[in-house]
Amino acid sequence: MTYTPTAAGPAPDTAPDPRPAPAARPPLRPDIQGLRGLAVTLVVLAHSGVRHVAGGYVGVDVFFVISGFLITSGLLRETERTGSLSLRRFYARRAVRILPLATLVSLATILGCRLFASKIRYAEFMHDAAAGALYFVNVDLARSGTDYLREGSSPSPFQHLWSLSVEEQFYLLWPLLLLISWKLIRRPRLRALPLGVLCLVSYVLGVRATEVSPSWAYFGPHTRLWELGVGALLAFGAGSLDRLPRQLAAAGAWLGLAGIAAAATLYDADTPFPGHFALLPVLGAALVIAGGCRAAAPSAASRLVGVRPLARLGDLSYGWYLWHWPLLVIGPMALQRAAGPRTNLALCAVALVLAWLSLRLVENPVRFSGALRQRPTVAVGLGLALSATVVSVAVVATSFPPTIGSTSRVPGLAEALTKAPDPQARLADLLAGAETALPGNLSPELTAIKAKRSAVYLDSCHLNYVVTRSPACVYGDPSSTKVVVLYGDSHAAQWFPALEQLSRQYGWKLVSLTKSSCKTADITTINNHGPYTSCDTWRKDALKRIADLHPMLVVASSSEVAAPFKPMQDPSAEWTAGYARVYDRLTRAADHVAVLLDTPWPQGDPVECASAHPLRLEKCEQDQRDATRNRTLREANRRGALQAGATVVDPKPWLCPTSGRCPVAVGDVFVYRDESHMAETYAEALTPVVRQELGKLGVVGG
Repeated sequence: MTYTPTAAGPAPDTAPDPRPAPAARPPLRPDIQGLRGLAVTLVVLAHSGVRHVAGGYVGVDVFFVISGFLITSGLLRETERTGSLSLRRFYARRAVRILPLATLVSLATILGCRLFASKIRYAEFMHDAAAGALYFVNVDLARSGTDYLREGSSPSPFQHLWSLSVEEQFYLLWPLLLLISWKLIRRPRLRALPLGVLCLVSYVLGVRATEVSPSWAYFGPHTRLWELGVGALLAFGAGSLDRLPRQLAAAGAWLGLAGIAAAATLYDADTPFPGHFALLPVLGAALVIAGGCRAAAPSAASRLVGVRPLARLGDLSYGWYLWHWPLLVIGPMALQRAAGPRTNLALCAVALVLAWLSLRLVENPVRFSGALRQRPTVAVGLGLALSATVVSVAVVATSFPPTIGSTSRVPGLAEALTKAPDPQARLADLLAGAETALPGNLSPELTAIKAKRSAVYLDSCHLNYVVTRSPACVYGDPSSTKVVVLYGDSHAAQWFPALEQLSRQYGWKLVSLTKSSCKTADITTINNHGPYTSCDTWRKDALKRIADLHPMLVVASSSEVAAPFKPMQDPSAEWTAGYARVYDRLTRAADHVAVLLDTPWPQGDPVECASAHPLRLEKCEQDQRDATRNRTLREANRRGALQAGATVVDPKPWLCPTSGRCPVAVGDVFVYRDESHMAETYAEALTPVVRQELGKLGVVGG
């Protein structure tokens, strides 16, 4: 899986200590404020689609280091001054600094979702709003990122809250760990040791997770802790850094700026991030901060990064980050314009204005409130109330979803095909006369189509990108001697509902062997920036298991999307040979092999389109001339199957009429689940059609 980095953002340092007689705080360092401004600008430009800074998402790593440094510096000053830490005062500072504006933006985003965003994902977005307010949205994003069927989904307008969640999860642990270290470890220089160990473990976990689970690597708290920890460790040595030779401090600051700039300009969506690649922006930020620790005669690099325009952006960085992402996600829908760099930059300019207004009308009045500064318990209570408000609004909003239009009821597709003497001919008639409006009895309703999963997904029988051996996934009659194997990738798994129905009807033993994006051809493809070796390993094991089963029938299929890891001089011939090698093994192992060509691809996401145009479904239909994803792979698949003596089945007539456009709804059933897969219910409704086709092989009685 190629994982594309998405919204990331800063969490600011805490507000002044809310105590009756707070100790004097050192003035804000212009270089750190400027570094904030640089980081948020990189993030905004990257999210706007400015290709020259495609790696601008590293700005979040810079923010993590800044946050770790500033907050730990404050905690260390408190422990040195009082000999202890007040967790209540600490969380009071966090609450009044972060939650007022986060709450305002979340409520505004909920309203934007209600008015303009996807009706299909409305409940999902409300869940994200609640998860963001409770600081576990990053865990949700990490989990959903491992779901193959959600890979193509557009980002949530609340996705940017993940970085705040990571920080708050870190700060649930860090003050307590610091307090324990302060009490138990008497030597000041050793008090950073527990954090150092945690950072090392976190870094190793991050590198490993980037290889095996990119979404957990990107959003997981355990893989990001070390970035905040680097800033915290820097705070322990701030006193020593003040005595650095001026030239050494300057060289470090320049080197750090160069590292951040290199990461922002050289990285892109294909960079396996964070992993080892996160070292460059993290260490770069640490060097810039360290180089500015000299109180006397700051270097030219520190003065450069602390120039007033960047420092002013640093003041606005939290608000700019919070506002820009929802505007980028919802703004184009509200304006009914395609998202692009110009539109995105204009929306981000609006976000900057909102950040300026927010700073003066929301952030500063709350964070500098004398009542809250002197009553930390009240400040914590305010924070809890604000979070509860967002959660409550999200729950209530979920209970009243936006409506999707529909027309009168229509005859049921499954019933029509089951009763038809010639199911394929009946289906052709239904496709030719398909309605162009959602029926009132659509089953399941449009909002439930994406969530409906067959047993191969619910039982974890369809493998992800990492696993190399399928579990014993047997359906139908496990004791039957009539064995049918379903083999391929997710475009094979989409036929499972029909085959499961037939296995129960005819007493077959149905064995499912499918793996995400693993083609039936014996060709090493690209996955997650490298060779898809787990697919090659799984394929060898699956073919051996099929040979041991000696099945009556193998149904094989895979999508037409694939990129070979090694360049091909003659793609058509090499893909044909790759398919033929596998199908030859299957025909020698099984009595019958049916190779299902790929299903026609729809235009974009038909479910999303239908929610926006429920009474004009023709806007969502794909011209069948454009429904073939890759003609080279399709013909290679066909030729390879015929060379091996397998039967080729083209399912195109089951989804598209003989001419014209391919409908997205047939009878009372929606055809597609997403940008490439059939809906579960449609595949199940096609059971009589599949039975009729298999009857030609003599597997069933017509």
